[in-house]
Amino acid sequence: MRNNPRNVAVATMVGTAIEYFDNYIYAMAAVLVFNHQFFQSDDPLSNQLAALSTLALAFFARPIGAILFGHFGDRIGRKKTLIASLLLMGMSTVAIGLLPNYASIGVWSTVLLCLCRVGQGIGLGGEWGGAALVAIENAPAEKRARYGIFPQLGAPIGLLLANGAFFLVGYLFGQDALIEWAWRIPFIASAVLIAVGWYVRAKIHESAVFSVAEKQGKVHRFPIKAVFTQHYHPFIIGVFLSTAGYVLFYILAAFAQIYAKSPTTLSPQGHPMGLGLSPSLFTVFLLITSVIFAIAIALSGIYADKIGRRRLMLWVSVATALLGLSMPLFLSHGSATSVFMFLALGFILMGLSFGPMAVLLPELFPTEVRYSGASLAYNLAGILGASVATIIAMKINAYFGVSGVGIYLAFNALISFLALLNMKETQHRDLQTI
Repeated sequence: MRNNPRNVAVATMVGTAIEYFDNYIYAMAAVLVFNHQFFQSDDPLSNQLAALSTLALAFFARPIGAILFGHFGDRIGRKKTLIASLLLMGMSTVAIGLLPNYASIGVWSTVLLCLCRVGQGIGLGGEWGGAALVAIENAPAEKRARYGIFPQLGAPIGLLLANGAFFLVGYLFGQDALIEWAWRIPFIASAVLIAVGWYVRAKIHESAVFSVAEKQGKVHRFPIKAVFTQHYHPFIIGVFLSTAGYVLFYILAAFAQIYAKSPTTLSPQGHPMGLGLSPSLFTVFLLITSVIFAIAIALSGIYADKIGRRRLMLWVSVATALLGLSMPLFLSHGSATSVFMFLALGFILMGLSFGPMAVLLPELFPTEVRYSGASLAYNLAGILGASVATIIAMKINAYFGVSGVGIYLAFNALISFLALLNMKETQHRDLQTI
């Protein structure tokens, strides 16, 4: 039975929104709360870096999820695998909301937090590729990018919900309560969202593209092996063209947040370490730019179908490099307006590059290895571009200032640009015959 493409697109968007909500509330808690709740040191900066380092755990776990869920997604189908990844991510998130803190059980609280973060990473590693495949494999060939944006829209929706949840909790209970106990509310409440996501995804049918490949006997026993032995070149291209987007996002959502709210002190090398802006003001900025992010993703689907995925991504890579090089103009003077402008421009570019990723990466691989190849490429890029991006940016800022962080972003944009130059346009490929 064939799926209605619009129903499938909505189902993938709902699921990825929930997954990204879970991921973003963790990232926000790591920035605002976990340094107080799960780490104990006399040095506040050490606690902050330790809390941020747990963000990296998920990125190192995500390739495991990509391999695990990719294996079963390419062998038994996309639908069952998508539901399993959603449940794993959800259970890990709710468990974080129930964890005792460092004051209660000492270092075991830190260990349990890390284990739950790994569970989140494995679940998210299997989520993205499956959602992207279900969306585009059920879409009309000439509109694949437009349908492919739906799972991508889950990212700004999740970001909007996460920031809204923390903003509301802080408003209702106050910042002190947020840090002490109220931060748990969004984590535990995600159980309701997981139930909704499970219900929506349970109603869709298996992708027709996969069903045909299965009937034709094209299913590999070990699809990940086939990726490395038969599709190595598109895999490497996929990894490097995805890198800059990760770096850009975590500079916008994590580094810029820490930099904006930190006191106006100088590093030992004489560079500003913060702007002293209100954390709640930055949260409002993220709420607004989440909408901008979503609009940019929607536009990217239209243009990726009109002018091609490769051409659009090349232009965005150049613009991202220019934004990086101009970063001191936005972040060096402490103006709230200039910080907002930086976020707005950054999320426009983020949306224009993130949107086509759900169609571009899957189009690089044939059906029988598409889940494994696209998922692993995307999640390995996360290790290169996001796992330690925030920590690297903070260190670079301390030694070289905001201009050094901008050069770091521009360098990663150059890597993605070179990867795009080494691939052909994928717009007119037949997913069934690749």
